[in-house]
Amino acid sequence: MRILAIINGEYGRRHVENIRSHGPQDWLVETWQAPAFLPPVIDYPEDYLPQDIPPAELLLSFAEVRGVAELLPEIAQMSGAQGVIAAVDSEAWLPRGLARQLRGWMEKIGVVCVTPKPLCSLTERDFGVTRRQRISYESPVISEFARYFGQPELKLSVDPETRVILAVETRRDAVCGCARYVAQGLVGLSVEEAEEKAGLLHHHYPCLASMGKDGDFDDTLMHVSGNLLKDNVLEQVKPFLQDRYITPGERSE
Repeated sequence: MRILAIINGEYGRRHVENIRSHGPQDWLVETWQAPAFLPPVIDYPEDYLPQDIPPAELLLSFAEVRGVAELLPEIAQMSGAQGVIAAVDSEAWLPRGLARQLRGWMEKIGVVCVTPKPLCSLTERDFGVTRRQRISYESPVISEFARYFGQPELKLSVDPETRVILAVETRRDAVCGCARYVAQGLVGLSVEEAEEKAGLLHHHYPCLASMGKDGDFDDTLMHVSGNLLKDNVLEQVKPFLQDRYITPGERSE
């Protein structure tokens, strides 16, 4: 699969490095450095684009400037892309209203566009936009990408006798590589420690999502991202957790 990643800062560079390091070997990932400054309204997108854009089946927008969203339809047409993933890890970079507009613009030119908020809410079928809303999509190229990168999916192997985590497989990494990092830190822990440790490791990575409070979640996107990972871990250790009962007036065992 040919992929064109649009970046203009460290956020995007780290994503591209992880994709190149851990994605399928037959993926060809190229980048385009978007302008660092764009006007509030872009009347002529071609004024800000190079003459040639490499061909791509999938566009990844990791831009840290909101105006880049207005360039994406033109880039999609120039590259021949069939799908677009525009990350929403900060409202400052891609506000919710502009994200809705972008999906509409892409639909008009026959290109499937997803705007996962945060980026690590993307699965092979849908993506998150608010605390209670997920949007389904149908796109072979986006689904192919989401097999490997998106909403973290770890597979824990637990010793049923000692209830210690023996191994962790990263079935789907976060685009930034955070899930793979967390997986390494969980090996050797007891199941009681796993959920809390997953959250701490996520914060230490660090997560690249915004620490500003987001109105769609009433929380920071970094915390939303961490909770997605912790929920995946908790679901798997639950069968091994021992119930603790407290008797009034006595010490619990």
